[in-house]
Amino acid sequence: MADEIKQINFTIVPAESDDQDRTYSNFCAVSHTPFDFTLTFCEVLPLSDQDVQKAQADHVVKAPVRVRVVVPVQVMPSLIAALQDQFRAFSESYANAGWGKGQVH
Repeated sequence: MADEIKQINFTIVPAESDDQDRTYSNFCAVSHTPFDFTLTFCEVLPLSDQDVQKAQADHVVKAPVRVRVVVPVQVMPSLIAALQDQFRAFSESYANAGWGKGQVH
């Protein structure tokens, strides 16, 4: 019986503290390797006339990276499910507010 493995169930929760800053992002680029996914969050600011002219010339708009998160492949199914569940709850809660009616881009 020494070979028996005990299973312990637990829940992981964030350890909140008052000194944690939130980071705003209105753009996310996703890439992957065979081992992980990288979520690069950027903040796209309104473009000046000069920025628009440059973007028209080279078809590129550079946005400052606010945070880059690397997620192991094994975590992705749970992350996708959690995002879908939260977005469904959000859509149900704010259905009459005009949110969730399609993509921004």
